[in-house]
Amino acid sequence: MKKKYLKNFSGRLFTTAFIALLQIIAFVVSIGVLGSYTLTINAALTIVSIIVVVIIINQPKNPAYKLVWTILILTLPLFGGLLYLAASLQSSTFRFRKKAKIASEVIEPYMRQELAVTDEMRRQSRTKSAHASYLSNKASFPVYKNTSSVYLPSGEAMFEWLKKELSTAQHFIFLEFFIIQEGVMWDSILKILIAKVKEGVDVRLIWDGMGCMSTLPKNYDKTLENLGIKVMIFNPFIPLATIIQNNRDHRKIVVIDGHTAFTGGVNLADEYINAYDRFGHWKDSAIMLRGDAVKSFTMMFLETWYTENKVDSNIEQYICTPAKNGFIVSDRSTSGFAQPYADTPLDGECVGELVYFNLINKAKEYIYITTPYLIPDNELITALCFAAKSGIDVRIITPKIPDKWYVFQVTRGFYGQLLNSGVKIYEYTPGFIHSKICVSDDSIGVVGSINFDYRSLYLHFECAALIYDNPTVYDIKRDFLETLKVSEEITPEIYKKIRRKSGLIMSVLRIFAPLF
Repeated sequence: MKKKYLKNFSGRLFTTAFIALLQIIAFVVSIGVLGSYTLTINAALTIVSIIVVVIIINQPKNPAYKLVWTILILTLPLFGGLLYLAASLQSSTFRFRKKAKIASEVIEPYMRQELAVTDEMRRQSRTKSAHASYLSNKASFPVYKNTSSVYLPSGEAMFEWLKKELSTAQHFIFLEFFIIQEGVMWDSILKILIAKVKEGVDVRLIWDGMGCMSTLPKNYDKTLENLGIKVMIFNPFIPLATIIQNNRDHRKIVVIDGHTAFTGGVNLADEYINAYDRFGHWKDSAIMLRGDAVKSFTMMFLETWYTENKVDSNIEQYICTPAKNGFIVSDRSTSGFAQPYADTPLDGECVGELVYFNLINKAKEYIYITTPYLIPDNELITALCFAAKSGIDVRIITPKIPDKWYVFQVTRGFYGQLLNSGVKIYEYTPGFIHSKICVSDDSIGVVGSINFDYRSLYLHFECAALIYDNPTVYDIKRDFLETLKVSEEITPEIYKKIRRKSGLIMSVLRIFAPLF
């Protein structure tokens, strides 16, 4: 079966690459011909490139992106400027943004903050209140009480909980994933979804067009729709040189009846539960929420759904309240606060990065991080280094066995600066760590889909959950420390050996870090 998909993917990939290559060749040849035709055209194209560089430098974008584009344009002045304009000024991008804006306006009224919750939080901790205020005031993601959480330290744990919770659904199931692939994990879940459809449950599924390009058969959406499952392919991949193809739905969301939600790093494919060995042991994590905070994940899903589908006439039916269905969370794990949040590349607000930045800057004792890709921008590097220099215990775990060799080399290219500042870096020796967690001072933790890299922080649609003053924070910390036991510390001496072996390629690839 996998060979069949690989063959289909190879054909699609070859076709896509061939068409894209033809577009690039045609563009370069056209501009080259025009540029050599007369000195006037040559000079005009050069002036356009200079103007574009000035525009880029004055834009409120990440400096690393500005640097990459500036290098490209100044190296290839004849067509570099036009290439940037062609990538930026496209009708598909404008249409995408317009649909997303309309969907956001539909959801906005349901994302109002309950002032009693923020007042209580402010009385308990000004520092945590500042975290929550940014997300609720600027990003429109409220902080909630009356929410329990269960930290799931592996894909296997998430899989078992997910199957159990899906089987209890009575009204609706929403699923949104970057990758879905037929196999043990997805086939088991699909069986439950089909049974729920027959019971009258509204089942909706979103997957990313590029994320699933190699993992699902052609027209698989039609297959599922014939089974009664409503499907939306987010930003379907087409072999055209359009910048919108860069913006992928990297979120992992499950919502069940409005009262239970899952998020984290786990996609619906067998490597995430170690039923299929790709890069050694796959270490991942997720979190399950029950209660009021699930509302935000419901709205995240619906906002994406409404970019391509008709708005439901009664959105309130998807909002769970104790009064409506008797669902009340009363165990000890409801202490503290929960705040789910999302990030989008369309609003110019780097929510995911700013949450990480805030946590690093306000840590008093320690901050522990796991990420599959450590490709931070200058702001995050500065924050991590300053925290370590200030005596904060900063530890980061990355994979020992990579899924992409070039990203692995770029990740290692950032080790030196961090190590010199006192940041402790470890590599997970059993295999690939895909978990994206951040925990600080025994009081605040993050579990979600957001990597410490440019794609997650600037280009992708992402999500996560912030947990404050809840026993789950200790569970996140405990998992980090257990993972640390099977991870190798990268000491300055070890790093010197790495540099001697791969220093040149690490240095060259780091220049293009914003592209990874």
